[in-house]
Amino acid sequence: MSAAAAISVDRLVVNRGGRRVLDEITFDVAPGEIVGLIGPNGAGKTTTLAVLSTLLAADAGEIRIAGHDLRRAPQAVRRSIGRVPQEAALYPKLTGRENAVFFARLRGACAAEARRTAVAALEQVGLAARADERTAVYSGGMQRRLSLACGLLGSPPVLLLDEPTVGVDPQSFESIVVAIRAHAKGGAALLYSTHHMEEAEQLCDRVVLIDRGRVVATGAPAQLIRSAVPTLLIDVVTDAALPDDWLGELVGARQLAAPAATHRGALHGKAARVALEEVELAPRVLERAARERAVLDFRVHRPSLHDAFLALTGHEPRD
Repeated sequence: MSAAAAISVDRLVVNRGGRRVLDEITFDVAPGEIVGLIGPNGAGKTTTLAVLSTLLAADAGEIRIAGHDLRRAPQAVRRSIGRVPQEAALYPKLTGRENAVFFARLRGACAAEARRTAVAALEQVGLAARADERTAVYSGGMQRRLSLACGLLGSPPVLLLDEPTVGVDPQSFESIVVAIRAHAKGGAALLYSTHHMEEAEQLCDRVVLIDRGRVVATGAPAQLIRSAVPTLLIDVVTDAALPDDWLGELVGARQLAAPAATHRGALHGKAARVALEEVELAPRVLERAARERAVLDFRVHRPSLHDAFLALTGHEPRD
């Protein structure tokens, strides 16, 4: 376990209902770093955050947060973290300001300090102008921003975020991202859980790819993409599945696990994916596909974190 890390998780195991939900998860987060806990729904992300928040007991493993052993000093851990849950935990009859003041008081702030920190947190997420409206009239995106403001109260050295941007509008998304980056720049360690690969690729310094309760890979997004899919990709959609040997022995082209095609023609055909060492090979791949089936659509693109996950696990991020 790293002594310099604000979050250190070593061989974390959680069993629930006779099933191993987390299987020796290991990772860390340094001060000032945003680390994405990335994976499909059901991968174990929320369970991991529940353990780090002291809401769920682990069956095995060691965890240190802000220098405190979670098992031996849970109260000290709770004082060190801010948490933004997946579902908004707000009081709809209270205003945004009243919600923030209430949660600040729960953290132990006196009345004057609670009012001051509430104003600062609301300004940080762009809700200062709507602070005195009841939360019940807030849009979904505004409620997510208020949840983040409550998590930022007291400038905790560790911030745990569980799918903080699900269902938000573009304005709220931008406000959330700006606030998250500012908090990390101030020296806090952020663990950011999401199943949106593109979001993590843009926001996170490092990512921990998790699938079926196990860590698949860890590293900077660009590093993981290069190591998993170091070449260009071409996705070809045909009217029926291509035979196994359709690509033949074309040098510089390698067939990969097929994606769930989302571009034109996908609803009416089957997708195949090929890694290309050079873009000039794309016409030859298309020619070979056209010999076997009718080509409905194709797309040549650079790999993304989504593509890296597919290459590393052999399947799409699933619901």
